[in-house]
Formats: sequence, structure tokens, C-alpha cells
Amino acid sequence: MARTAALAIALVLGPALAAAAEPPAARQAELLHLLEQDCGSCHGLTRKGGLGPPLLPADLDGKDVAIIALVILEGVHGTPMPPWKSELSDEDAVWLAARLKQGDVP
Repeated sequence: MARTAALAIALVLGPALAAAAEPPAARQAELLHLLEQDCGSCHGLTRKGGLGPPLLPADLDGKDVAIIALVILEGVHGTPMPPWKSELSDEDAVWLAARLKQGDVP
């Protein structure tokens, strides 16, 4: 990864990763609903892939939580993956990324 990109990731997500606070239970429920319904519409309801790639722990192995969170927030230009930064905070994206990597989602 280019040094500039790594620096950008650190600047954007550093505070969220450092805080690593759990969202309140109500927000966790909202985020899990979004993951199932909105993300699931492309990545599959079981996250095994579809229009978007699979989001299972084995598929995310070797990918840093900060990178996954950045993709969630910024989307992927030239693909159907939209940016979610208008809907999610940095902390929300980090929490979701960590849950996906751990397989800690229903």
C-alpha cells in the first residue's frame, strides 16, 4: 500500500480505532439490521457473496479492520459499492468491520 494511503487511513480512522468503544445496544441493533438488509442485498443475506464479494471471516482474513472500515465509509469507485459515510460514523464502520472479521454477526 502506498505510504500516502496508509497515512490517510491512520488520520481518518485512527481516533475510531483508538476509542474502540462499543456502540450502545440500540445502535448495534441498527447496524446489524443495516448489515443484513442493505449490505446483504449485494453481498448476500448470508454474506457468501452475490453482486458484491463474500464478507465471511475467511474472505476477510489478512485484511486490516481499518481498511475494511475505510471501504465501508468511502465505497469503491467504479463498482456498485457505495460510500456509507453519510449514514455511518467512523466508529460505526470500525465496529462493523471488526464484527465481520470475527464472524460475530447473526
